[in-house]
Formats: sequence, C-alpha cells, structure tokens
Amino acid sequence: MNTLEPVLNDPPATTPPSELRRGAIAALPVLLGFIPFALVLGAQASQHQLSAGEVALMTGLNFGGGSEFAAIELWTSPPAILVIVAMTLLVNSRHLLMGATLAPYLRHLPLPKALGALFFMCDESWAMGLADARQRGGFSLRYFMGVSLCLWTTWVTFTSLGAQAGPLLGDLRSYGFDMAFAAVFLVLLKGMWKGVHAAVPWLFSLLTAALFYLLIPGGWYVLAGTVAGLVSAYLWAKP
Repeated sequence: MNTLEPVLNDPPATTPPSELRRGAIAALPVLLGFIPFALVLGAQASQHQLSAGEVALMTGLNFGGGSEFAAIELWTSPPAILVIVAMTLLVNSRHLLMGATLAPYLRHLPLPKALGALFFMCDESWAMGLADARQRGGFSLRYFMGVSLCLWTTWVTFTSLGAQAGPLLGDLRSYGFDMAFAAVFLVLLKGMWKGVHAAVPWLFSLLTAALFYLLIPGGWYVLAGTVAGLVSAYLWAKP
C-alpha cells in the first residue's frame, strides 16, 4: 500500500467502543456552542409557526445550521419551496468540498456505510475528524462517528426545545447567544493552523465571501468564498 495515501483505521491499542467514547468526549466542548445556537434557531422557527416536531424533522434531515437559518429567514405562509431549496443547496455547497476531502479516507467502506457517515458530517465533525487523523496518523471512523452522533443528537434535541420554549425565550440574539457557534468554529480553525503559507487560501476565501456578502444579496457569498478558497489553494500550493 502506498504509505502516502490516507489510512482508514483505528489507532493501535484501542477498541471500537473506546473510539466512539473518545469521539463523544472530544465533542463535549463543542456542544457548549451548539446548545445556545440551536435554541436560537428553534425559537426563530417557532415565530414562523413551526412546531417542535417540524423543527426536529428539518434539523435532523438537513444537518447544516447555516442553511437552516437561511430557510427560516425565507419562510413565508405559504412557503416559497423552490426559493428555500435553492438557498439551502447554495449554503450547503461547502459540503461538496468537505466531502471530497473525506472521500480518500472512506473509499474502502461499502457505499451505504460511507454515505451514512457523510450524512452526519457537519463543519465541526469534519474539522475534528481531519485534525485527529493528522495527529494520530490514521483516520478513525468510529471517533468521527462518536463526534458526529453527539453533535447531531444535541442539535436536533435543542432546536426542538427552542421551538417549544420560543415564546418564553424571546429573541435570544439580544443576549449574544448566536455568537457561540462562531466562537467554537474559530477555535476549530486554530486547531487546523499549519502556518502562514497554508492560511493564505483562508484569507482569499474570507475576503471574497465578505465582498459578496456586502455587494450581492442572498447566500452567494458562501459559494463564492468556497470557490475562492479552492482556487487559491490550488494556485498557492507548493510544488
């Protein structure tokens, strides 16, 4: 086997339950950012007359916080389904690139199992899974699933609770709770830091997304930032 290829394995001296448990424990700090953000989403959804069950269905099937917030902002009565679907696809376009980076680690798995793992992928579990693979010299699918399942369960549970308690909670953004998610993601980016040279595509992605956000309405800034980061990473890569 080519030693330069990504390896799909559990590190030595570990068992499947211990890897799942290790992933679940690693996810605990991230949950602190998930809970207030989920409550905010659920509370906003309740203001559009969505029930707790409907919110759970939405967040359980589409595990992507940004696209769910976009859908709630666009929600009308009756809902503009095509507009909401288009915006969801646009905001979730980053998952194409994230899934591509995980593909080499999952290609040894049967297709249903690989698709199941990708279904539970989110920004945080993706970042933590890759960081763990780099640190331990191999990708642990069970660690990744331990992280992902904990985050997914927390997200669905607390968005539903937010929908139930929405009328009592009011606008949680006034307390700054919506910044918790951004703070968690900044910490994850710090863990992926590999030096100034590797961070240049991040800068191009950030600047492009900011310009599109300021100049073009809608969620095009997400796709623009993704493409800018991808192109700059290709052009900036060392030979």
